[in-house]
Amino acid sequence: MRRDLLGLLCGLVLVGWWLSPIGPHRAHAAEAAGGAHVACPMPPSVAAFNAPLQSPVPAGLAPFRLQPATLRPLAGFSVDARVLSREDYRSGREADLSPTDLALGWGRMRDDSVLARLDVSQGGRWYRYRWSDAPPIPPDEIVRSSANMHVIPANEGVARALDRIKKGDRVRMDGWLVEADAPDGWTWRSSLTRDDSGDGACEVVYACSLEAY
Repeated sequence: MRRDLLGLLCGLVLVGWWLSPIGPHRAHAAEAAGGAHVACPMPPSVAAFNAPLQSPVPAGLAPFRLQPATLRPLAGFSVDARVLSREDYRSGREADLSPTDLALGWGRMRDDSVLARLDVSQGGRWYRYRWSDAPPIPPDEIVRSSANMHVIPANEGVARALDRIKKGDRVRMDGWLVEADAPDGWTWRSSLTRDDSGDGACEVVYACSLEAY
């Protein structure tokens, strides 16, 4: 009886640790490279319910030097969208920077009537959708109105917000589309357009701010 109780207590401690802010399933922001001071300035902000806003990189904005890789800003990025799906990752080079992908939709890809006729899924850092009989809106509009976002939290506040986001939420994310470059030659580059699909079409977002409504 005592052994069973001890096993139960150990199990509860393990579950508590797993669910705690320091548990291994929690998202964390990548640490700055040694001696670097990393700040994430906000880009121009998109108006509510508009399509994502992409803006030029201001002169003087330096790369973000993180331990896994240096992030070179390619464009400012601000999005107000609906979460179509989320997928967490714990292995691979990408996971050292981005613990979670968010599939986001805007325009008519926010609408319940449209999403009810689409089967949305994620896996392998890809976002996929399919329909049964006919697409609820033209396929090229689906492409233009949704995307898979590889989210790199800029700080622990953004990481905690990312943990709480769930399918169906409305989110606002502001940050920078980036190219990640590691010392060994590994690279990971963001798409810079919303009308592409397939390999290389995902956005790699260094998120300065993230909130759900």
